[in-house]
Amino acid sequence: MDNTDVEQVTLALLDAANDKDPAVQEQVRKSVLTLGKQQPDRVLAMCQDYLLKHPKLVVIHRVVILQTIELIVSTRIEDINASRIKSIISLASDEMTRSKEVIPDWQQAASNILVAVGNKYINDIMEEILSKFQPGVLPHFFVVQTLANLSDSNVYGMVPFLNAILGTMLPMLGIAKQDNMKWVFSSALCHFSDSILEYLANLDKAPDPTVRKDTFCSEIYAAYDILFNNWIQSREPKLRLTVAEAVGSMCHLMPSDKLEEQIPKIIPTITSLYKKNNEHYVISKSLCQVIDASVNMGSRVLETQLDGLLFVLHQQVCSPVDYNDPPTVKNHNEILRSFSLLVNSFPDRLVMFVLQKLENSNERSRMGSLAVLRHLINSSTATMESKKLLILASIRQPMADHSNKVKKRVVQVISAMAHHGYLELEGGELLVRFIVQNCALPDTNQRSQRPTDPEEVTNEALRTMCDNTLHLLTTTVGRLADVLWPKLLYYLTPSQFSNATTPLCKSLIVLGSKKKTNQEPSFNIDFKQEVNLPTPQTLMIRLLVNAAFPFNSRGHGAPSLSLLQVLSINIHPNTETLWEKEIPPLLAVLEESTAESLDKKQWDEKMLKLLSETLAAIENEKWACSLAAEATKYLSTYNNAQEEKSFLYRCIGVTLQQCFNKEFVKKQLQEILLTARHNDAVEREGVAMGIGLCANSHLEGTLAKLEEFGKSDAFKKSPSIFNLLKDRNEVEVEKVKSTLILCYGQVALNAPPETILNRIDQDILRCISKHFNTKDLTMKLSLIQSVGLIAKAISVCVMKQGYVFSRKQELISVMLDFIKSEHTDSLRTPVRHLVMSTCSNLMTLEPALTENESFDLLKVCVNSVFSLPPETHTPEKIKDEDLLDPKQRQALYKDTLAALQELLKSVLARDPTPDGLQNVFKHIETWLSSGRDHERERAITVTAHILAYFLDNLNVKNMVSFHNVGALLGRLSPRCSDPLPAIRAAAIDCIYSLLYIQLRYEGFSLDYKDEAVESLLPFKDQLENPDHSVLYKTCSDLTKVMSKRLPQQQLTTLVFMLFEGLVDTQTNCCRASSVILNTLLKNRGGGLQDLVPEMLEVLHVRLQNITEEQVRVAVGQTVLILASQHLQTVINTLINQPLPYDGWTSEMWMALGADPIVATQIIEIVMEKLVVMAPYVDKKEMMIRGGTTKVATGPPLAMTCGLKELLLNGHCQEPTVSLFPRLFSCLTVRLGASVGVSAPKDNNTKNAGAIHVAGVAADALRILLARVQLDEVSKRLEEDKAWDAIKEPSTHIMGVTLLARAMAKHAGPRLPAIIECLCPFLNNIYECQRITVTAFFSELLNHHVVTELMLIDVLLNNMMERVSDPCCTVRMLAVRGLGNIAVGSPEKVNKYAKELLAAMSSGMEEKDDPGKLITHEAMSGLSKVLQHLDEKNIHLLVVYIFMKIKPFLESENDDIRHASILLMGNLSKFGSGEPVFKDQIHNVLVSLLLHLVDPNPQVVKACKFAMRVCAPVVGSEQITAMFQNHLHEDKSLHYGEFINDLTKYLIQDFPGMLNFYHISVIQFFKSNWPEVRAAAAMFIGFLLGNLQQEHFSQLNMPTVTKGLVLLLQDSDPVVRVKAAEAMGQFH
Repeated sequence: MDNTDVEQVTLALLDAANDKDPAVQEQVRKSVLTLGKQQPDRVLAMCQDYLLKHPKLVVIHRVVILQTIELIVSTRIEDINASRIKSIISLASDEMTRSKEVIPDWQQAASNILVAVGNKYINDIMEEILSKFQPGVLPHFFVVQTLANLSDSNVYGMVPFLNAILGTMLPMLGIAKQDNMKWVFSSALCHFSDSILEYLANLDKAPDPTVRKDTFCSEIYAAYDILFNNWIQSREPKLRLTVAEAVGSMCHLMPSDKLEEQIPKIIPTITSLYKKNNEHYVISKSLCQVIDASVNMGSRVLETQLDGLLFVLHQQVCSPVDYNDPPTVKNHNEILRSFSLLVNSFPDRLVMFVLQKLENSNERSRMGSLAVLRHLINSSTATMESKKLLILASIRQPMADHSNKVKKRVVQVISAMAHHGYLELEGGELLVRFIVQNCALPDTNQRSQRPTDPEEVTNEALRTMCDNTLHLLTTTVGRLADVLWPKLLYYLTPSQFSNATTPLCKSLIVLGSKKKTNQEPSFNIDFKQEVNLPTPQTLMIRLLVNAAFPFNSRGHGAPSLSLLQVLSINIHPNTETLWEKEIPPLLAVLEESTAESLDKKQWDEKMLKLLSETLAAIENEKWACSLAAEATKYLSTYNNAQEEKSFLYRCIGVTLQQCFNKEFVKKQLQEILLTARHNDAVEREGVAMGIGLCANSHLEGTLAKLEEFGKSDAFKKSPSIFNLLKDRNEVEVEKVKSTLILCYGQVALNAPPETILNRIDQDILRCISKHFNTKDLTMKLSLIQSVGLIAKAISVCVMKQGYVFSRKQELISVMLDFIKSEHTDSLRTPVRHLVMSTCSNLMTLEPALTENESFDLLKVCVNSVFSLPPETHTPEKIKDEDLLDPKQRQALYKDTLAALQELLKSVLARDPTPDGLQNVFKHIETWLSSGRDHERERAITVTAHILAYFLDNLNVKNMVSFHNVGALLGRLSPRCSDPLPAIRAAAIDCIYSLLYIQLRYEGFSLDYKDEAVESLLPFKDQLENPDHSVLYKTCSDLTKVMSKRLPQQQLTTLVFMLFEGLVDTQTNCCRASSVILNTLLKNRGGGLQDLVPEMLEVLHVRLQNITEEQVRVAVGQTVLILASQHLQTVINTLINQPLPYDGWTSEMWMALGADPIVATQIIEIVMEKLVVMAPYVDKKEMMIRGGTTKVATGPPLAMTCGLKELLLNGHCQEPTVSLFPRLFSCLTVRLGASVGVSAPKDNNTKNAGAIHVAGVAADALRILLARVQLDEVSKRLEEDKAWDAIKEPSTHIMGVTLLARAMAKHAGPRLPAIIECLCPFLNNIYECQRITVTAFFSELLNHHVVTELMLIDVLLNNMMERVSDPCCTVRMLAVRGLGNIAVGSPEKVNKYAKELLAAMSSGMEEKDDPGKLITHEAMSGLSKVLQHLDEKNIHLLVVYIFMKIKPFLESENDDIRHASILLMGNLSKFGSGEPVFKDQIHNVLVSLLLHLVDPNPQVVKACKFAMRVCAPVVGSEQITAMFQNHLHEDKSLHYGEFINDLTKYLIQDFPGMLNFYHISVIQFFKSNWPEVRAAAAMFIGFLLGNLQQEHFSQLNMPTVTKGLVLLLQDSDPVVRVKAAEAMGQFH
């Protein structure tokens, strides 16, 4: 290759080095680098010349070239001759210093070249640089910068020069006036110092091991003198920092005496920089270096600076540390390192300073001081040993700080102290207490709205940290075991530590278990000696209450139980065996439970049982009395935990059962009653339960104490109450009375049954009845609860002993008054439930209630229960009482409804007659049709229960009618389909009972089982399934049963109620109403003919309001029953409905398809009309545009719409199958005539825009295919999205093609009849219909099925006729169809060869072909035909056709390009062996190769095919193998590798054609497609890269070079990249 070409290319690349596209820039750089690596001297020379010849080149351009030079030098420095190196050094030096102004990018790039060269040629570099670093003359900024960088990159090469450089530099420092020069000198001195220190630290590797620190001392000090005394006070912050950094590095090299002399100046000066600069890390690093150097040399003067130094260091250590901002972290670490250095020299002063700072209450100050303290404890253990007690005393002040940030630092310090033996010393227990206190922190209540503080410490975070710390102290610091055990037990009982219970228990379990296992004496606790610890009784009761609420306080239940087991012998020796047996199963229950799943009531019983068994095992009354007394004193600690306190009362009650000292028991009861907080409902309940449990063993004493308390001053509103109730001044007397009333109830419940009955009247009721007139809600609730408990207690006793309860009526009246005064917006209390349960229990007793009393009882109770909101409802306000939790509320609702049912049954038992039933039912009936689910469910449930009860207890004495059965069935039967399964089941029960009651009244015996009615019971199981079909069948069967048993006179009432049911608030009930209605009409509608007109009118109105689809369909079936008798009227009405049809009309049409006879008649009428009626009319457009618009005619459109709806009915399959060929053809042609047609605008069309005329016909055709079960056809059309295509003008032909394809593949046997029906339309006057049919036939010819069915001749003749059709589109489709014969029936190609070739040839020469569509089809068709044509039929035409298609290869039309390349490939098999054909292939080979990257993927596939089949003709075995192995349509092709390999074979096999090839490629440099231009550049690049020297003479290199240079300026960046890449091959 000529050097001139390389130079031209390199020059072009250098010109393009500043390309605006980064990818081009990068490739240009790579190419120049590639050329540079191959010919470094030449390319470097070019780069140098380029820079020299273009002195005014923009900076960014110069920078790219300089960077390229640096890369070449870096990679090939060993291969560049010395003269070139010198010239490069000279160039870089000149570029770097040409401008006196500092231009960083440019001069830095030049500097980098010098640094790169300096790694090998340090002497040459220094010679050049030092020539510009002359004494007395201020050097260029980048000369100094380069020296600095060289000292970094080549330490061993540079340090020997540094003495001389420093000598020259020192005088320059005095004349440097500009800040940037001062900065670069300072930076250089910093680098020089670091390099010297590195050199001295690695003398064993250094070339001159004799170098000493002294060598540089004087120069460094002299430099320091100028920097420190003159520059460090600069106003420029960047300079100040760099000077400070340099001073830090230089200190280590200064003479010791000079450094000692300067310390008093250096430290204050550097520390003063903190105020002037925000970047503190550099200052701290420098300060740390100064301190390090001072300490290393044993400076005495440093102590004089200590106060100021410590003050500044403390300020810095208090600065916020953001771990997302590394400089703040680095700064913090440097400061801590400085403290570590100082503490070794000045331990006393430093520690005192830090401890004094701890006294400062400022948050940041304390945080910083604590950080230093922790660092010193960990890093300077020996130094700090003597300071332990002092530190322990000083840490107390920050421990009292309220800031979580400070607390976190304190915890970190305590953790460090624990690991270094501080906690064992006196005062260590306070540190433990601090940790425990913070384990007990509550959750953070509010989150601040201000921006997030990176150092923020939430309560949760601090608590978790303390939990972990306590665990670590327990498990990893062994010597702390005796510090923590047993002292940690102290923290278990005070309430302020309750949230720390879990971590405390876990630590104590670890400590205790270890000591117990090792049998250490210290495991046994002497509670008398350990005076600060709680007593064993207090510990036990505390842990037991914890266990009763296992998921509170971060899950303290399981740890409390486990600790109890560990402590067993310390609590009492007798507990060990019992607890080892009982506690593990309890722990297992907790392991498997969650807060939601645990049965709390059952768990409480287990805990009380454990307590009772423990007391029994201990067998020590004195111990039990002590437990009761301490537990009573301990009650006040639970004032903020009412549930726990309530449980503790029960524990006290259980404990008192084991205490037999009556005076002691009386004293404890007195204490409980006087100290209780009666205002709190939970506590009142707890007190009552505790006293009730006590009464189990002490009934007499308990009743006596309650009576005594009832007479005490507590119930007199006098000042003495305040003394009695111990500062509970706010306590209301009513609340105290409420407690007393509840106590009586609990006493009645818990006392021994054999002793309580005699005490109810004389003691219990006598004491509570005087409060019945209260208005206080709390007292009411207490009274109701107590009466309920008393009723529960005496109910069994009353029955056994025939007891007459004389106060029954009084109690019922009081109870009803309580119910009437209840809130209706919520069920807050058990008032209703307890009242009704009590009334039910009392109803059996004499005297009986009067009728009015019974009515009032029912009315009050039913309305009070049914009107309640659902269980999940929460009222807005809750007065006096707290909200119930969901479980309590659910149980309360359940009990209340059950109590109501029992009450109603007890009333019915008094009057088991139809009137008696009516008297009860009239209170329920209105609730059955409520719009609220919960009200309906309650009403139907209660109805089912009372009907079943009524039937079971029915005794018919006279044969009378059950007069309300029709209305009741109308009301209840739709509920069989209610959304709620419970209502559905209950409704069946109701109907079952009603029909049996009817049978009983008709005279059937009690044991008679009616088969029809019995069949209702299995319906309940079926109705559990919400499936509509199940519900439909069930309702239908149900109706048949009702119809059979319903008297005629009740039918009208039932039908009327069912019409109302169609618009029920519950859609499921609407469905049931419609099903029952239709079933009734079918079975017994004969007698309702007079209602038909009214029914139609009502149904029309109802349909417009019914939204439930199933109900609408059912109503349509109702209309179908009528329409079968009045077909013509119904049809006429429907056709004349406004378009588009509303939902009612559409549904009616669809319903008519359910009857095959009716459907057949309608389809026949519609087809007949569609064939003869004009599909559209041409109307002139308004305004100036002119032209005409196709507008659909009304009747055909309406009939098509109706037909579409009718076909939607699945029952019309029979008529559609029999009429399919005619109907398919009719709709296909109708579709063709509808494309592009707009809907009419007249009075009969409500909204023309809503109708897509072609869409209606397409939908009808789609539904027809589904109806005749051509599922595969439908599936294929859906997958291909044919329906969207077929109804739009632009894609209609494609849609018809897809339709024909699907029919040919999946519905072949149906085609003969369809073709017969379609043929007449080919001569139709409507062009659109001819297009549709031609497109359909054209695609059919693509499939062999037409030959199998002997249809090919008919279709071929039709297509040949259409070749001369006046419509261009029809002609195109006809040519396509003829080409398709080669695919569908290849065996027929040679038979029709003459006709086919003639048609294709004329198509390729078509003049009236604006979009070249016919030409395209002709070429595509000929490609297909050629694959099956005998050579004799085409041989003479091969070259002729080849010549005709060659111009189309570069067509801008993708389809034409694709078709022409494909046709060329198919022609090749007829040209093999013909020299002239081989020449033609070589003529187009370059074009085919370059179009392998054509933007159109189909063209790429065609190229691969053509080249693969042409491969044998090319004349090279290797190229043939390449084409056939790599060019597969579906395989990806790595184009670059392919062209690279191909060029090698072209050079090898066709060296004589290289000139032709490269000229052909160059022509594509001007291609319209950037992909092709890029490929051409790539082709040339690989050709050059693979070409041997001897072949270069065949290439016109100036032309190639010129072409690539032009491409390097192409508008497309990809082209420029490939051009640059190709240029990289010029070597």
